[in-house]
Amino acid sequence: MIVIVCPGQGSQTPGFLEPWLAEGAYRARLADMSASIGLDLERHGTVSDADTIRDTAIAQPLIVAAGLLTLGVLLGEGRRQRIAGVAGHSVGEVTAAAATGILSTADAMTLVRERGLAMADAASLEPTGMSAVIGADEDELLALLSELDLEPANFNGGGQIVVAGSLDALARLSAAPPAKSRVIPLQVAGAFHTRYMRPAVERLRSVAAGLPMADPDVRLWTNRDGSEVADGAAFIELLVGQVSSAVRWDKTMDAFAAAGVTGVIEIAPAGALVGLAKRGLKGMPTVAVKTPDDLAAAFDLIDGTK
Repeated sequence: MIVIVCPGQGSQTPGFLEPWLAEGAYRARLADMSASIGLDLERHGTVSDADTIRDTAIAQPLIVAAGLLTLGVLLGEGRRQRIAGVAGHSVGEVTAAAATGILSTADAMTLVRERGLAMADAASLEPTGMSAVIGADEDELLALLSELDLEPANFNGGGQIVVAGSLDALARLSAAPPAKSRVIPLQVAGAFHTRYMRPAVERLRSVAAGLPMADPDVRLWTNRDGSEVADGAAFIELLVGQVSSAVRWDKTMDAFAAAGVTGVIEIAPAGALVGLAKRGLKGMPTVAVKTPDDLAAAFDLIDGTK
């Protein structure tokens, strides 16, 4: 029982799309996605520097486009029927919506382009950021966050919680962290998945309301609470609201375990979610599809030969 997971923001690195664009078919698909949203995804995925692709308005369409390139080949040749389910982390839920047929590729790109712009605008209103806290007692951390007026943004499992809020409060957390924990500042543009993103929610809801939607054609989990969602419109509503609420990837991984998942494939730009699975789903076979060279291992896992 193999699931595909779709990564969120922070997975992209400069030049990560270059290996994919050596093949003309990938380049042509990326050109179509670029044209649909008026953004040069090839340039940003190959030559743009780290600061440029960290920009939320660029990072989010770039991540979803990379995932859709991967899915186009990964789910070919009858393999779609052998995938048990899909889930996305944060912006990866837009990729998941396309992967499961809720949205077309063009509509997924329209939605993620608006999501990136809306969240970038919200982030510009106040100087905020995010930090990963590793190894803290959860109750102790949550109590400290309340004192500092910070919020948990991502419950990632495996002892990792990403927190967000004002830069000053994050600095105070880093100076006096919970016992036996590490605090790692993240290179992101704002306090995503918190109250600071509320201005983006209505803007995104308005865009989503104009998009045609279908129900998912494969099992789909939401990172709102790890539950399965069988209604396409309901999933998009959760995806919109998730912009200002915490990502519960810990519960999504718990749902995988409860469902009897036997392997996890992370699509490009891969790495982060496989890392979390190795801590939260110990012993689970995983494949991170970072370049086309990784597709063979993914095929083997889907076909039951790994």
